[in-house]
Amino acid sequence: MVATHRARRKEIRKRLREFEEVWRKGSDARLWEELAYCIFTAGASARMGLNSVDAVRPLLLDGDSDAMTVALKSAGAHRFPVARPRYIVSTRNYFHAECGMLLRKRLRSFKDPIERRDWLAQEKQVKGLGYKEASHFLRNIGVKGHAILDKHVLRCLAEIGVIDSAKSPPSTRRKYLEVEQQLIRFARDIRVDFDELDLVLWSMKTGEVLK
Repeated sequence: MVATHRARRKEIRKRLREFEEVWRKGSDARLWEELAYCIFTAGASARMGLNSVDAVRPLLLDGDSDAMTVALKSAGAHRFPVARPRYIVSTRNYFHAECGMLLRKRLRSFKDPIERRDWLAQEKQVKGLGYKEASHFLRNIGVKGHAILDKHVLRCLAEIGVIDSAKSPPSTRRKYLEVEQQLIRFARDIRVDFDELDLVLWSMKTGEVLK
């Protein structure tokens, strides 16, 4: 674990700096693209999420779900080419009503980082996120301190004995926070930055540092 971190530390830190740049310099449209990416990634893969965003990028701000479905099918980009565009459009409509798509301002309005993530994960009109992808989105826009407990990370944690099993991913807020705290303590014990460790674990299973 520590050896893997040492070997990939430079690449991982570069990736985290890229995420921070999204928050510092990215537009609201850029933040929205990252959120759409996370909606596409849920129940799929990071690579599938990237391919899907590439396929529908011209439609993300104002395209309808049918047009996105056509684009996804044409590119063979996603396993759920009908459902995911509906999630995207429903969530976009909610953000227009909630904050005029001023995502940065809305995210900054939260004083408590846990409350911010709760809003993304629990708001019923934000479709397809949950705690894992809400954490994924926040990390990808440079907001630190949240664990992305996907299957790769959970398998690593189970293999090294941090958690008992990866067969039952945390399905509630309480369980998610419990596992997240276990990961925080583990990072502290091995003296590896928490946000860097998340990418270390993911790369150990996938062989790459993506996003």
